[in-house]
Amino acid sequence: MKIVYVYSTMAVAGGTERMITEKANYLSERYGYNVTIITCFQRTNENNFFHLSKNIKQIHLEIPFFSQYKYKYPKRLWVKWQMNRLLKKSIKNVVLEINPDILIGVSRFKSNYVSTIKCKAKKVIECHEVRYNTIRDTGLDRSFLTRVFFNIYEFFYFRTIERNADVVITLTEGDKMLWKRAKRTEVIPNFSTMPISQYTDCTSKRVIAVGRLAWEKGFGRLIEAWRIVSSKHSDWHLDIYGEGSMHDTLIALAKLCKAPNLTFHNVMSNISHEYATSSICAVTSYFEGFSLVLLEAMKHGVPCVAFNCPFGPGSIINDANNGFLVYDGEIRIFADRLCRLIEDENLRKQFSKAAIEKSKTFDVDVIMNKWKELFEQILNG
Repeated sequence: MKIVYVYSTMAVAGGTERMITEKANYLSERYGYNVTIITCFQRTNENNFFHLSKNIKQIHLEIPFFSQYKYKYPKRLWVKWQMNRLLKKSIKNVVLEINPDILIGVSRFKSNYVSTIKCKAKKVIECHEVRYNTIRDTGLDRSFLTRVFFNIYEFFYFRTIERNADVVITLTEGDKMLWKRAKRTEVIPNFSTMPISQYTDCTSKRVIAVGRLAWEKGFGRLIEAWRIVSSKHSDWHLDIYGEGSMHDTLIALAKLCKAPNLTFHNVMSNISHEYATSSICAVTSYFEGFSLVLLEAMKHGVPCVAFNCPFGPGSIINDANNGFLVYDGEIRIFADRLCRLIEDENLRKQFSKAAIEKSKTFDVDVIMNKWKELFEQILNG
């Protein structure tokens, strides 16, 4: 079976890039499929952030798409049009040359075009975000005209996918409901291949949070909640692991809120050890496609407290069984749930056992078998 992925770049340390890499590796090494990844913007001399199997072929189109930003309007629009035209032509030529059985586009990157390429391949679009945040730059203020233009573009972007893709794959049932007009939708969640060498014993006085330091991850809300928690439990510590554009802003907010016992750390290669030496994991995102952080924490037996944002946490946490789900935005209740776990070691250990069991339903072999069955089914009509 020939499978082709189309994406922007694999040189970035993101969750989407990680999942594409791990799925491609599995399909190639375990099932023996012929897998190719077409990267549109990545240069040949740029290394992939995650290790890609030697069995996988990678083709770099090296489209200088961002060269448009060297120019002012209106020339920028002309250069952008040229780059888009070159991009579409290059993708089409490579796809037709490979002649794959399955062509996979990622919902946030040119999937409207990928789904319309005329070839024998079945078009599969996989979603890594909630639909309504798929192609939006969150947290940005836009002018009225820009918002109007973007809303029109977004409408046609999704309509093109829904009319042409053979199947749209979402991570959760909640997101699936937003793709009602697609020909076919299926839910296949993510998995984690992180090796577990140590489980938490839930005795350390430490809460962990992991993620990109960006607006959508809601770390500002976590800092506010921690201010309440630390006033009651000054012997507990919060460690936040991540990098991003809001690093300095969040540090300033922590000082302004006078939230003690809080430390920011860069991303660590051995984050598994940090999970295993924590007793609680906190997730305060405004939205989540799935939340690998929750899954990774639960694999280590770490009880989690998360806002029930659209749509990831609700598909992983069973409230009051393996963690706590909090109504989105209720910071005081979030702080209360953290306090309940801090104050009850037996409850932490009870949630820990249930979390490990829940994480087994997202085992890599279970999830990848769903992909295999899907591919074989759509190819057999």
